[in-house]
Amino acid sequence: MSEEPSPDENLTHTTADGDVQMVDVGSKPDTKRRAVARGEIRLTPSTVAAIEADSIGKGDVLATARIGAIDAVKHTWESIPMCHQIPITNVDTEFVVDEDRVELSVAVETTGKTGCEMEALQGVTTGLNVVWDMVKAAEKDADGGYPDTRIADVGVVEKRKERPGGT
Repeated sequence: MSEEPSPDENLTHTTADGDVQMVDVGSKPDTKRRAVARGEIRLTPSTVAAIEADSIGKGDVLATARIGAIDAVKHTWESIPMCHQIPITNVDTEFVVDEDRVELSVAVETTGKTGCEMEALQGVTTGLNVVWDMVKAAEKDADGGYPDTRIADVGVVEKRKERPGGT
């Protein structure tokens, strides 16, 4: 009977000596990949109404957040250690505005040797941070806090790849 590998043996970002390393994906075939991440920022209804009316003093909140999300996707490798720089072939952003929240979904596509879920997550979190930055004056309460403002439920909701040969 064979023994189960120790947890350390399953880590792909460490050497046999336990040193941190970037995973070598050089021998993997190029594969078309897609990842979608989603998250939301919970806001006061009056702030959401101001976003919809385009009356936030800093400008168009959703357009600015979209630019921030796309830029974050393109630069993920610069801020996450061991993350490969990958060729991004497409980024789609979608906002859903509800009475007390703004939801952001970021879909990232690549053709390469590794997935793009980190890029999708980075796009969502940065896009939502941009929303917060642009509306923080409207969200601040009398005590200077943000009791209703929360970034929440961030996660990967889709990850897929087409193996070489179209399967």
